[in-house]
Amino acid sequence: MNPGPSAAIDDELWALVLGLQRHAAVAGAAPTEPVAYRLEPRWGLSPLQPDEHRGAVLIQDPDGRWRCGPALAKGRRAAARPLLRLYLPLFSTTLAPGWTVAHLGQSLDGCIATHSGDSCFVTGVENIRHLHRMRALADAVIVGAGTVVSDDPRLTTRLVPGPSPVRVIIDPMRRLADHYRVFQDGAAETLLCCSHEHAGARVRHGQAEVVPVATKAGSLDLIGLKSELRGRGLRRLFVEGGGVTVSRFVAAGAVDRLQVTVAPVLIGQGRPGIVLPRVSSLSEALRAPAQVVAMGEDTCYELDLGTARSRPDANSGSKSESKSGSI
Repeated sequence: MNPGPSAAIDDELWALVLGLQRHAAVAGAAPTEPVAYRLEPRWGLSPLQPDEHRGAVLIQDPDGRWRCGPALAKGRRAAARPLLRLYLPLFSTTLAPGWTVAHLGQSLDGCIATHSGDSCFVTGVENIRHLHRMRALADAVIVGAGTVVSDDPRLTTRLVPGPSPVRVIIDPMRRLADHYRVFQDGAAETLLCCSHEHAGARVRHGQAEVVPVATKAGSLDLIGLKSELRGRGLRRLFVEGGGVTVSRFVAAGAVDRLQVTVAPVLIGQGRPGIVLPRVSSLSEALRAPAQVVAMGEDTCYELDLGTARSRPDANSGSKSESKSGSI
């Protein structure tokens, strides 16, 4: 897909985010004094001395928040803020050791595909580029077997600078054939996660490694899956789809941030996005701090589910705003 005419501008701002990813200091404790960073060649960041803050493109304050530095041109700050608000929370002190972010792209009437499974593409080019950025920030990208069948995705970062993550395919009963691209193209390390019962003697599925995971109520134990991935050093997880997989992660309390990008299109009786157990009253509904970011003609709603689970009044109807990584 053509990334569009704004790709060069976005890549310049994206360099700031990649610089943070590569700078080990952001994973530590929040600073006691403001720390300023300048952008280096090849998407690197380096800290500045207090008397050098005029050359900073990003500054992290003692409360953990981020802000644009003086060296980021005024005309660029308006464009930078939505982009950085979406990604900088992933470098907050609470999420730095590891995080799980889930994403779905859907229509205004809540469908991620038509009734026949056609989902290419519900959302536009800006959101597609966002998916590639999230892959670049993640150690692993996770999708269910249905997404592989419907889209035959590659799950790489070919539209943006940055490394491709390990690809994790959830296929509890190991029903997928091995001809799909993720099993054959060798573009990134790939894991096929299935139940112990269906793992069998074969340790490879195409070029993918077969990883047996415990089951719970007939599905893979997602907490156990996350533990297995952490044991492999995969701590930053991006759950990219589809609706069933994302819904199960949310229902299991296994998601820190949920991103739902809504496109201005009506599909009708298509495949639904998030499907959670019914509640009797709105007081039981999952209500989380949220931010809204425009992505071309689409609108991305990001919910801080980790904060919602930790707040005793999360479902009381009161509104609050997540402050981690603000800019």
